[in-house]
Amino acid sequence: MATLRYISAFFVIFLLHVAQLAKSDPFIGVNYGQVADNLPPPDATAKLLQSTSIEKVRLYGADPAIIKALANTGIGIVIGAANGDIPAMASDPNFANNWINSNVIPFYPASKIILISVGNEVLLSGDRNLMGQLLPAMQNLQNALNSASLGGKIKVSTVHSMAVLRQSEPPSSGSFDPNFADLLKGLLEFNNANGSPFPVNPYPYFAYQSDPRPETLAFCLFQPNSGRVDSGTNIKYTNMFDAQVDAVRAALNSMGYKGVEIVVAETGWPYKGDANEVGPSMDNAKAYTSNLIAHLRSMAGTPLMPGKSVDTYLFALYDEDLKPGPASERSFGLFKPDLTMTYDNGLSKTTQAPSTPKTPVTPSPNAKKPAWCLPKGGVSDAQLQANLDYACGQQGIDCSPIQPGGACFEPNTVASHAAYAMNLLYQSSAKDPSNCDFSQTAAISSNNPSYSACNYPSGST
Repeated sequence: MATLRYISAFFVIFLLHVAQLAKSDPFIGVNYGQVADNLPPPDATAKLLQSTSIEKVRLYGADPAIIKALANTGIGIVIGAANGDIPAMASDPNFANNWINSNVIPFYPASKIILISVGNEVLLSGDRNLMGQLLPAMQNLQNALNSASLGGKIKVSTVHSMAVLRQSEPPSSGSFDPNFADLLKGLLEFNNANGSPFPVNPYPYFAYQSDPRPETLAFCLFQPNSGRVDSGTNIKYTNMFDAQVDAVRAALNSMGYKGVEIVVAETGWPYKGDANEVGPSMDNAKAYTSNLIAHLRSMAGTPLMPGKSVDTYLFALYDEDLKPGPASERSFGLFKPDLTMTYDNGLSKTTQAPSTPKTPVTPSPNAKKPAWCLPKGGVSDAQLQANLDYACGQQGIDCSPIQPGGACFEPNTVASHAAYAMNLLYQSSAKDPSNCDFSQTAAISSNNPSYSACNYPSGST
């Protein structure tokens, strides 16, 4: 009996530990821009970030007050060298050394600096001199890190616009603009040699603006839609984010850089805009952000990169009220200056997972019989993918069995993976019949779906 009590106590402690780990999302970051006059103090922002599941912050510069405020929080920090620093950094190694001595050495490792971005979307600047100086600047900065014994601990890269692609549709045909071929070849050689990522800024929001049809909006917001089949691979894409990221993956692969990892440096959706702007709204912003987060948490990955989530930095932490341009440019903030959420984004550690819409479900008449929650027949792949993302995105739900190498990964279909995840969520939520609804696309079944080494958890009705 004493042994059983010990095991039970250990199990409870283990579950609490797992639940705590589940609150952190190492693949979710946020952009912290400062083109504003109403931002809260850095210390308050550091406390706010610690109350969320955000694990990384991208700065566009190297503000010492912010870097210092994030010390000992465990939050990864991306700092930036401005486009204006590139010429001096490229021509003078001492400038690069001084930059590291000023912006990194005084703070590291208490402040967890993980990446330095040299410039932002430089290849789209139109300045050929600046574009040519980008690689030498990165090389000098890397040498400065190596001299400080920080090479490998802190990476160096540069952030790209999606406009560096010549083609992105279908995703498998993704290729870079030949006008940037030589420049990209050098940059990618650098990335590959130093193990640094290829950061890019995909925005489904802008894709919708150029094609404002209802089906495109659903595709961009991770909502149920008919999907789009890639004619080159016959893969059906159910959301624009995966399609855009896979287009970059295909472009990298086609140039021989399969080992260079992608980082999503920016992505977001504005919650308001001018009257003539297509797409900005509170509902759309909430749908995009919360569904993207659920998709990342599901660890489904993209069709070309399954089983893992790309590091993704949401745009943005706060509105930047001094930015020029349309109202949407000043309306991406996830949080307000008073530190409250602009909308429920699902990032707070204290936020309860939203429940699936509930409708009355008739309990099975066979009491005490094993029961499983399974998809109904005829449900579209898009809806099943949405159910899969939702289930695997909930706290404490372990979807590793349906990831590559897992006992339930094969057959590798949306229907099979969704069935496992939906049942797992149902079994983990007190087996209340109303939790087996999924917008009326699921039902309780007495037929055991387990097979071979794949065991579906069961409960009793």
